[in-house]
Amino acid sequence: MFSKLLIRLFVKDNQKVKDKYVRQAYGFLGGIVGIICNILLFAAKLMAGLAINSIAVMADSFNNLNDAASSVVTLVGFKITNKPADREHPFGHGRIEYISAMVVSFMVILVGFEFIKSSIERVLNPEPVQFDMLTLLLLFVSILAKLWLSFFSKSIGKAIGSKAMEASAWDSISDVITTSVVAGSIIASRWIAFPIDGYIGVLVALFIIYSGIRLTKETLNPLLGEAPEHEFVEGIIDKVLAYESIIGVHDVIVHNYGPTRTVVSLHAEIPGCMDIMKAHDVIDDAEKEISQEMDIHLVIHMDPVNTNDKVVQETQMEVLNIIYEFSKELSIHDFRIVGDGEHKNLIFDMVVPYEVQEKDEIILVNDIKEAIKHKHPGYEAFITIDRNYAILR
Repeated sequence: MFSKLLIRLFVKDNQKVKDKYVRQAYGFLGGIVGIICNILLFAAKLMAGLAINSIAVMADSFNNLNDAASSVVTLVGFKITNKPADREHPFGHGRIEYISAMVVSFMVILVGFEFIKSSIERVLNPEPVQFDMLTLLLLFVSILAKLWLSFFSKSIGKAIGSKAMEASAWDSISDVITTSVVAGSIIASRWIAFPIDGYIGVLVALFIIYSGIRLTKETLNPLLGEAPEHEFVEGIIDKVLAYESIIGVHDVIVHNYGPTRTVVSLHAEIPGCMDIMKAHDVIDDAEKEISQEMDIHLVIHMDPVNTNDKVVQETQMEVLNIIYEFSKELSIHDFRIVGDGEHKNLIFDMVVPYEVQEKDEIILVNDIKEAIKHKHPGYEAFITIDRNYAILR
């Protein structure tokens, strides 16, 4: 309820999440709330940790300070993300949000390593921890605050599709776990003589490092070029196939230049007998309308398909049946025949799964050529290897 109230108060037109300025307002709100919450928690925990001489509580407090710095990085990232495209960056600056999320994860890892050293030193040179009910109450309040902050960051991240805000949400959940463990160690210190505070400090630091590594992996994937979501690709294909005379789609490639900048290219198959100007109009309409509807930049290549020649269709099915004997995951497109009579050249692209290594591609192609030649001695196959850059039906 409080989260929705904040959004209504500080995000104008908050329903228009695809608008870049609304999206930036969401990011600013999430970052500012994160900074305020984490600085307050850092100050309170640091004073409590110093008061009861607990390295675990102090480690937890600096973890909150790190979270505040992470929120600053997130704010900067959202600011730069909306910077307009320029000559050096023609697709804009949207990927800076992924980089800011990665900086956050590196900062998390750094804090973890720093407190591993401090905690090990406390294990080697133990000092008594004073049990204090006020400190326990403070840690309990911190847990509730971090649970709310995680929910708040996750709701914003889901609403605007932000990896940085989702990373902040996961970081808050890790803080809930570490603070709970620290609280447990303080309670246990009343009855346990050995230096549990140092050991708990090591566990907290290791968990912080683990969280940082996981966040790094999640933010690195879009920078490396991860596969697009299946539902997103299927949605594009369905919309393209809804246009008159488009009978097939292949070679779908999705380029992500940030949460608000997606470039999609694909090949649309049309009947070869169709008037070229009419076909161009259909493709042009599809590009413009789908781009506007899905907030992407869609580029469609037109592939003519021979739909009237029964010989071509029958031959294509024969070749497909031969290929299926090798693997049901193989598929073909851009199939055409050159030549007449008994001797024909079959030219087509074959899509192979990523389990087939590049070094094995030539072997697979040669085996398929021999299989085609064995069943049809007059056929000569010319096969071009292709890969799926998106999950297709």
